[in-house]
Amino acid sequence: MAIQRLSQRWLYLTVPLATCSFVGCLGWFWWSWVTAPVNASAIAQTIQIAPGTPAQQIGQDLETLGVIRSTTAWELWARWLSLREPQGSFQAGTYELSPRLSLEQVATKIWLGEVVQQPLTIPEGWSLRQMAAEFERQGFFSAEAFMAAAHKIPYAQYPWLPQELPHLEGFLYPDTYLLPKDQITPQQVVHLMLSRFEQVALPLYQRQQSQTPLSLRAWVTLASIVEKEAVIPEERPRIAGVFLRRLQLGMTLGSDPTVEYGLGIQQTPDQPLTLRQVNTASPYNTYLNPGLPPTPIASPGRASLQAVLTPEVTPYLYFVARYDGSHVFSRTLAAHEAAQAAIQARRGSQPHRP
Repeated sequence: MAIQRLSQRWLYLTVPLATCSFVGCLGWFWWSWVTAPVNASAIAQTIQIAPGTPAQQIGQDLETLGVIRSTTAWELWARWLSLREPQGSFQAGTYELSPRLSLEQVATKIWLGEVVQQPLTIPEGWSLRQMAAEFERQGFFSAEAFMAAAHKIPYAQYPWLPQELPHLEGFLYPDTYLLPKDQITPQQVVHLMLSRFEQVALPLYQRQQSQTPLSLRAWVTLASIVEKEAVIPEERPRIAGVFLRRLQLGMTLGSDPTVEYGLGIQQTPDQPLTLRQVNTASPYNTYLNPGLPPTPIASPGRASLQAVLTPEVTPYLYFVARYDGSHVFSRTLAAHEAAQAAIQARRGSQPHRP
């Protein structure tokens, strides 16, 4: 009898255990299925999440798009994330989400705010106005908004910036940036580009500061002129050497790009600067004003910045463009004028250089 009662008790115990085991296995299989990737061959879907969208609504939208299988599973995972990181939340923005991702991977991307990013290249030698036009063309923000941000100098965050700058021309480093397609402000872009200058350009100057007579502002300003004048990379150190020699001798730089910047124009081979334009007074006219212009005229790249720090020691004082990107360098004004006249004769126009 004792053995029979023991067998009955064991039966009563094993039945619930077996039931729990079955339910647990069923739950485990359900969870594994609903959190697994929906479709390994499906293409990514784009979803835009507005600020303040509840987690439940995000889950419903993801299920409708076919990115996840279950809104219920999404809500359970969202609660777990909230318990694990009570200060965090799902981030607004535009996301590109693939059905090949697990529910956990989808949730993590939105929780961390890994929004769609668009590459934007700012070429070397671009001015603030060119940058502003490109940001507007790409749909990030208006040109006016960017120009306004570029006229506010964030000395608190970047105390190395030269004092009394009217704007940030020359200090927004030219590079390729990955920017969120939405919810990016001009101020954020300005800080991103200044940080890149701080990381890439500023150390060049700091390492060789004792070997150059130029201040940080003068260094960037002269490098911006070299950037606009030089087309062939090998000529950058020589052009920098010519300009530095003219500065040392008290001569004017006589640089066309500074005149263009001051007048807000851009010459072309078919429409070169006229003598009247070259003689138009402007703080940036380096034909009329000795020394450097008040600010940089563009954003110089690393090569031009380095060329000004390590210029070629040259006997030349003049150079003129051949219109193929190269230049003729001359030691005397007579030789320079002869080279200038020969080039202009082939173009059929009159030289404007003094």
